[in-house]
Formats: sequence, structure tokens, C-alpha cells
Amino acid sequence: MTQKTHIHNHLKTLRMPTLRENLDRLLMAAEEEKISYQTFLYRLLTTEVEAKTEKQRQSRIKQSRLNADQTIDQFDYTFQTAISRRTIQQILAFEWLEQAFNLLFLGPPGVGKTFLSNAIGMAAVNAGYRVIFITMDELMQTLKTQEVIKRSEKLLKKIRSADLVIIDELGYLPVSKMEANLFFQLISDFYENRSIIVTSNKGLSKWAEVLGDPVITTAILDRLMHHSEIFNLSGKSYRLENRKKIFSES
Repeated sequence: MTQKTHIHNHLKTLRMPTLRENLDRLLMAAEEEKISYQTFLYRLLTTEVEAKTEKQRQSRIKQSRLNADQTIDQFDYTFQTAISRRTIQQILAFEWLEQAFNLLFLGPPGVGKTFLSNAIGMAAVNAGYRVIFITMDELMQTLKTQEVIKRSEKLLKKIRSADLVIIDELGYLPVSKMEANLFFQLISDFYENRSIIVTSNKGLSKWAEVLGDPVITTAILDRLMHHSEIFNLSGKSYRLENRKKIFSES
């Protein structure tokens, strides 16, 4: 057995598949360039670390349930002027996430709430955080069935272990008193432990109508708003305006 074969076997034992696949190429490059031992070792380790980092990132994207194609680079600041580029840059520094603060995006349909939350979530994933995206309706179904449906139990475990939970579309469908209680318990568990982004087409004063109980609503808002930043987005629906533009050009 040759020395190179031993090296390949060692790399397999050490679980360094990328380095194992690229070893011959790296050895040839080192011989041609006559680099130092230190530089060669640096290249070896960098190759493996970068591959593992990307694999972990892809795993976080898959677990997050986010739309990977929606990134903050695509956000149209000229259409949605209620939030500035500077504010977005501050959000993407993620100090709020480190402190378990929350973000609330409020406004009518089509003004960019879901896109913004998704894009911020993707940036958080790329920064190394565990994120999960879920609609309010799916969250209620998950909470109600966690004890009888294995898939719901698994999803709830992922939600509870995430650094950032994005709850989309609060206010589109009414919530029963039992569901509101379950939601309150979840928010209480998250309080000062992990960050939440909530998007809603309802102003905070209307949440009691959605959640069906003013007392529970007050308790939920008390925890969500204690450490939070609220963004009131306004304007016309981006989707409707884009559709009008398409029709006018056709």
C-alpha cells in the first residue's frame, strides 16, 4: 500500500471527503508552485473547512423552509419607502438577534412584509443562525396536533431549537381561544430566549379580534413588544402594481 493510499484512508477515517477528492490536485499545484509546508497545510485545511461550512449552510437553508431565491439584494427601496437601506443594514448586523429581540412588520397585503422577513431570514442563515419560517395558520395546526402527529412534533422541535422564528401572515385567518392559548404558551417560551419576526396585515390594536381574547392578546403583545422594533409598511400592493405593468406592456 502506497503512502498516498494511506493518506486517502486517513482522510476517510477523519471524515474529510472534500480533501480526499481534491488531494491529487492540491499536491500537483503545490509541486508546481513550490509553496511552503505552511501554505500547503493552509490550503488543505481551507479546502475542507470551506466545503463543510457550505454544507452546513445548505442544511440550514433546507431546515429553514425559506425561499432561497428571495434575498435582501432584491428589495426595492423605491417601492417600499417606509424602511431605509440604513435600517436594513442595521438589521443585518444581527445585534437584535443576539439579544433575542423581535421584529414586527405590519401593513396591508403586498407591501413587502413576507419578502422582507424571508430575506432577513436568509441573511441570518448565511450568517450561521438557525432559522425557521412558518405561516400563522400552519403554526396553529402544528401546535394543535403536536401530540398526535409525528410530523407536527418534529416540526415543533425544530421551531423551539431555532435562533430565529419567522411567523408569517398573522391576521389572515381567525384563531380560536384554544389556539390563542397555545400561541401564548409558545411566545412565553420564546420570550428573551430567541428572536421572532412576525408579519401581519392587522395593526396591533386589531390583534384581539384575530386572537379572539383581549386578555391573551395583551399578554402576547406584552412579551413580543418588550424587546422589539415595529415597522409599519405602507403603499400599494407590489404584486398588483407589477401585474398592471405587465398588462400595460402586453
